[in-house]
Amino acid sequence: MLWESQDPPIVSTPVTPEFTNWRDEQKAWRTNAVLFDQSHHMADLNIKGPDALKLIQETAINSVAKFPIDSAKQYIATNAEGQLIGDNILFRYEEDEFQAVGIPPTISWLQFHAETGGYDVELVRDNPSYCRVGGGDPLVYRFEVQGPDAMAVIGEMLGHEPPTVGFFKGTRFNIAGKMVRALRHGMAGEPGFEFVVPWEDRQPVIDAVLEAGAKHGLIRVGGRAYLTNSLESGWLPRPLPAFYSGESTKAFREWLPADDVDSAVSLGGSFYSENIEDYYFSPYDVGYGKVMRFDHDFIGRDALEAQKAAGLDEKNKKVTLQWNAEDTAKCWASMFGEGPKAKFFNLPIAHYATYHYDRVEDASGNCVGRSLHTGYSANFESMLSISVVDAAHAEPGTELTVVWGEPTPSAKVQVEDHVQFKIRATVHPAPIDQHAREKYRKNA
Repeated sequence: MLWESQDPPIVSTPVTPEFTNWRDEQKAWRTNAVLFDQSHHMADLNIKGPDALKLIQETAINSVAKFPIDSAKQYIATNAEGQLIGDNILFRYEEDEFQAVGIPPTISWLQFHAETGGYDVELVRDNPSYCRVGGGDPLVYRFEVQGPDAMAVIGEMLGHEPPTVGFFKGTRFNIAGKMVRALRHGMAGEPGFEFVVPWEDRQPVIDAVLEAGAKHGLIRVGGRAYLTNSLESGWLPRPLPAFYSGESTKAFREWLPADDVDSAVSLGGSFYSENIEDYYFSPYDVGYGKVMRFDHDFIGRDALEAQKAAGLDEKNKKVTLQWNAEDTAKCWASMFGEGPKAKFFNLPIAHYATYHYDRVEDASGNCVGRSLHTGYSANFESMLSISVVDAAHAEPGTELTVVWGEPTPSAKVQVEDHVQFKIRATVHPAPIDQHAREKYRKNA
């Protein structure tokens, strides 16, 4: 059903696609300061009540034993079989109030358990703008200022030196007379703050940011470039959530509305299997083993402990693949002139399905991994993809091959007649960016 779905990739509407051009906007987060608009592409779930922390603890693989007010955590969830549902960012606003922010799968997962698990909580959900029933504005305006000059812009905006705030710790600012929540982090591995303000209070805050930014060369980043920052930071934004099969998630599937965004998504790429579970991951596969804690009972704990005991926590590794320039150019050039054509590359993000999986092969043509998040980075002058490969092939410098294009004729309307191309790719760590990999968290 997912393979033949006619649904196109999800885009960050109604975010402005480009304010200048996406190449310069990509480069700007490495050279000065940028402004990201994060208001429209994520779902928000506000969770308030005496059982709010209990709900989170019993569904998250990571610990909430230390979770102070005005801080955030990466919330990661699995099904009972230890297969990854996904992740989001979880803010703690008050003692009994949290807000989960991310793409819909884990937001729906939290909402399902809150509504069916007997938890004493109140929920307020705001869907992304592309699937908000009835349209309308978001509940909050969410934006980020990041980059080497981000703190200069923020200091100008505040009228004083920004306070020292630890990584994923929060504070509250008064900007243009409005109370604004702020979280210390950065989307592409550069320093910065994420800010949240009620939608109706946004305009004075936006004006203050732009006025301060004008003095420091602030660049506004549009939706096209924004979606590529995770290529450099190594985050895997869209693994297929593991709730499309299996007895343990049957109740969730029955609860999920038939017109929900996750009921109508598409699956594509050169990796194909008739077994949907071949598209699932363990949290170990994508590097989340380092934040997993068995200090509490949670959904999937027994299965994940068994995986670790069997050595499966070392089976796969998340890497960045840097695609060979010559092979990529040949693939692109096939559009011009006679002869077989490659599947068209959308740029800067190359996906043509909601969940995109490409086959990764070794020198003998054996499948040794799956390439998921693919796009062009002007900072690395390359096509990059965040991939999960067998640990034996994960050493940086290893040459692998990515297969580009569908394996058989497709009914998907976004897939034209084409032939597959094989593109060499070199293994790099995830994140590929050295600063993000070695210094960002230490200096945050």
